[in-house]
Amino acid sequence: MAAIIKIKPLGFPWETSDPFLFCAYHEDHYPKGNQTLGPAVSLAGRNLGQDFVLKDGWRMYHGTKVPGFPAHPHRGFETVTIAQKGLVDHSDSLGAAGRFGNGDVQWMTAGKGVQHSEMFPLLHEDKENPFLLFQIWLNLPRDKKMVPPHFKMLWSEEIPKISIKDDHDNITEITLIAGSLDQHKASAPAPNSWAKNTDNEVAIWTIKMAPNASYSLPTASEGINRSLYFFKGKELFSEGYTVPVNHEIILNANKEITITNGDTASHLLLLQGKPINEPVVKQGPFVMNTQMEIREAIHEYQQTEFGGWPWPSYDHVHDKSKGRFALYPDGTEITK
Repeated sequence: MAAIIKIKPLGFPWETSDPFLFCAYHEDHYPKGNQTLGPAVSLAGRNLGQDFVLKDGWRMYHGTKVPGFPAHPHRGFETVTIAQKGLVDHSDSLGAAGRFGNGDVQWMTAGKGVQHSEMFPLLHEDKENPFLLFQIWLNLPRDKKMVPPHFKMLWSEEIPKISIKDDHDNITEITLIAGSLDQHKASAPAPNSWAKNTDNEVAIWTIKMAPNASYSLPTASEGINRSLYFFKGKELFSEGYTVPVNHEIILNANKEITITNGDTASHLLLLQGKPINEPVVKQGPFVMNTQMEIREAIHEYQQTEFGGWPWPSYDHVHDKSKGRFALYPDGTEITK
């Protein structure tokens, strides 16, 4: 059996395999910011509130003043938000908050229900505000769907980064957001995550390959789902295939494979894990096992708003003077 099962173009959002639900990839070349942390240019011609067209290289998404995603609910899964460039302002219905980015990762368990907003403040008024973010939806098994909401920060300084040289001294850099590689282990995921049990072999890596670098992926167990998402670069070579950029490579995780890069630096995301193998019923921001549970989630949200919204606005952003920080529901604040 070959290591490569299938190669297919990336859509939006990226399709993923169990235990993942999907991955949203956002790259925006935001202009200079204004005093209210929004773009310092006209917003005329944009469908504000639903701006998903890449006009002038960037989008406002659901934001009307600041780009991003104002308050919205979730239940039944986790979000793993990798902010490679730019900043994210988090606020939620538990009273927790944070500002993170430029390599930081937020791991949030929605569990039984939480509202949160994710705004993208443009802090720089004297230069452009480049932005690159992945948000990966990781499912929760039936017995964890209704756990209490939780979020934790994986700060860039604490995330393992491994440099591996090939026989020609070309470097492949791997950032371990979840999982392990050789003697290196990622920071612990959220406590109720499917990734918490190492038997589930969940791995989330970002990979940067220097021009002409070769890298051999270590094998995982049979039955583990594994995909590589090639989102930046030119082309890769493996097993007789030439893979163009913006393609997913679906792999047999228990088969050895060597990837060789072309003559341009390449960036990839690896998602891997043991499937949960339970029914998945999705409706908007809710992911449960049955349609009845979806109806119950909608009804409960209508009745309780999962605790309400304690912030001044649904598109709340933090003070411009704030640096990277995390404020937890118990009042603990960590600054970076």
